[in-house]
Amino acid sequence: MSDIQEVTISHLATQGDGAARLPDGHTVFVAGTLPGEQVRIRIQPNGRGQLVEIVTPSPHRTTPPCPLFERCGGCTLQYMDQPSLLAWKTGLVSHALEKAGFDIPQDITSFQVPPNSRRRADLAVRRTEQGIVIGLHAKGSQDVTDMTSCAVLHPAIVSSLPALRTTLRTLNAVHKTADLHINLLDSGLDILLSTDSPLIATDRQRLTALAEELGIPRISWQRLKAATPYETAVQRAPVYQTIAGHQLTPPPGAFLQATAQSETAIQQAVLDALPARLGKRASLIELYAGCGTLSLPLGDRCQVQAYEGYEPALAALKSVGKSRVTPVCRDLNRQPIMGKDLGKADVVVLDPPHAGAKLQMRQIALGKPDYVIYVSCNPAALSNDASQLAQAGYRLETVSVIDQFLWSPETEAVCRFKRESSRRSRNALSH
Repeated sequence: MSDIQEVTISHLATQGDGAARLPDGHTVFVAGTLPGEQVRIRIQPNGRGQLVEIVTPSPHRTTPPCPLFERCGGCTLQYMDQPSLLAWKTGLVSHALEKAGFDIPQDITSFQVPPNSRRRADLAVRRTEQGIVIGLHAKGSQDVTDMTSCAVLHPAIVSSLPALRTTLRTLNAVHKTADLHINLLDSGLDILLSTDSPLIATDRQRLTALAEELGIPRISWQRLKAATPYETAVQRAPVYQTIAGHQLTPPPGAFLQATAQSETAIQQAVLDALPARLGKRASLIELYAGCGTLSLPLGDRCQVQAYEGYEPALAALKSVGKSRVTPVCRDLNRQPIMGKDLGKADVVVLDPPHAGAKLQMRQIALGKPDYVIYVSCNPAALSNDASQLAQAGYRLETVSVIDQFLWSPETEAVCRFKRESSRRSRNALSH
């Protein structure tokens, strides 16, 4: 076999690498390529293809908008135009659901967020001889690329990085490494700093000065890889976020949907997926509720029992005091809601973590509630979980795809499943 092969890319695999068939029948994966492209590649010892030359480029190839592309590991698909990216992600979700055993509806809806709209960032911090580096790991490496620009993050986050570098360089708490979680809330930047050394008095003074300089209401701190919880290092103003018209205070490092636009799109997709005749006396069980991104708008439509295992997030939801939302603290991966209880609900809504619903999904399939609305951020986990619904006699009725992770292979989906041959007529649906 020649060292250089000329191949045609047939499709993109689930992680965004192009796939091509070699003359010997083997499939090779090539990063940085698009379907239909004729390319020259070098076969590497691990069997992957290294792109040498694009002979015939795809009409959907475009110039990456970020100068850090290929160095920063945050975006892997910036060479694909955005409409093609959304179409590919819609295909990923469809394929995952087909693999689970479902017929795919004809009218899949889709939505894509704009660039520079991401409102949360998990960044790595490294102390080097040249100073502090803040950014993301390079692809397949522990090296951190200094984030001097970003086409994904909100400008308010990117513009804060120079001052953060200056301050972190002076902190004794940052010996070699740290993690930086930034949420852009309605009240401003909310920062959770995790460091490899203790925070001392002068560090707190410098963080206070940083908060004053950037107008940051709260900076929290915790020790890296320690069991101790976070503590407030600086509090200079109230911290708040508005969800579905309700103001609450998220805990440091709280999970939010990636952008404000995608939060609205996901909420609307879930509301649209509710049964048309669902009345306000109907019962709905929500699993993995977080701070209430879905609980609060759902509470405008019916009674909601909202289960969440992270107590600080649940406390934020409880603080709203919405009468039709009952928050319950429960670790669903260790103590799932049993099928007999889930079967009593008119609708079950779940938004599990990236790995999926695990043990909880088995109970949903056993309980057989009439409707299941599944919000997924991982097509592979969606496929695994939804296969249990297929085996339990559900059909797939609606699918919405929300691309809130621009230029990455990740995507969000909202799916409504209805159990065939419903056991009973739901009186609550018509009340």
